[in-house]
Amino acid sequence: MPDRTIVITGASDGIGAAAARSLRSLGDRVVVVGRSREKTAAVAEELDAEYLLADFARLDDVRSLAGTLLDRYPRIDVLANNAGGIMGPREETVDGHEKTLQVNHLAPFLLTNLLLDRLVESRASVINTSSVANSIFAHFDIDDLEARRKYTPNRAYGNAKLANILFTRELDARYGAQGISTAAFHPGAVATSFASESSSLMRVMYRTALNKFLISPEQGAQTLVWLATSAPGQAWHSGKYYYKSKISKANKDAYDAALSARLWDESERMVGLAPPAG
Repeated sequence: MPDRTIVITGASDGIGAAAARSLRSLGDRVVVVGRSREKTAAVAEELDAEYLLADFARLDDVRSLAGTLLDRYPRIDVLANNAGGIMGPREETVDGHEKTLQVNHLAPFLLTNLLLDRLVESRASVINTSSVANSIFAHFDIDDLEARRKYTPNRAYGNAKLANILFTRELDARYGAQGISTAAFHPGAVATSFASESSSLMRVMYRTALNKFLISPEQGAQTLVWLATSAPGQAWHSGKYYYKSKISKANKDAYDAALSARLWDESERMVGLAPPAG
């Protein structure tokens, strides 16, 4: 599959950087997207790849990123929505949204929608990095997406990771017939910096000697690389949730078609793609 363009967000370190290395080694054109100029540029230089900067806590950054991608790349074969993380005490972004929800769900939702025409033209695969937290921590309340009534870092993260799967399924339902293929996946418990901003007890595991029990970013990236390099409809099925390159069971709410449709509609309003509810 020569001359493919693969966009990976959250690619300045962790599984995003590991996936970028693997895919670049296979000859793909990889666009490295990250928040830190220093770290993102370093990965891009190592791979002789192109890079773009965006902070997903700012939706204007996402809009600028989408505009640049559309200007520079006539094809986008794979969009890997990998950026995300678990946060600390409840915080709102400059856009007025709970930060965990925005960084993990609303920002990639907006980016994907702004690129939709290009993704359809390219018959692209959209790969969303989720987590087993969707089953362990999520208590999803579609009427409290901003977690104003009930907030803990773990719950907010679990809900955002469930939102990734709901988005994956709804994107397939709405655009699968037009050529887009979608998948969400759990990378495993990976030794990365994703919990660096968190006050959750998960930070203890990720930032102490306990991280020796975690897998490497290269191991965590394997399913992402597999999804990006194998044929949807043959090696994997669109709209599904994967772990270790096999379909995995998600939170029961992930299979609620009415919930995924409503989340899409609510997300459109939250990011300004649709007018506010009357």
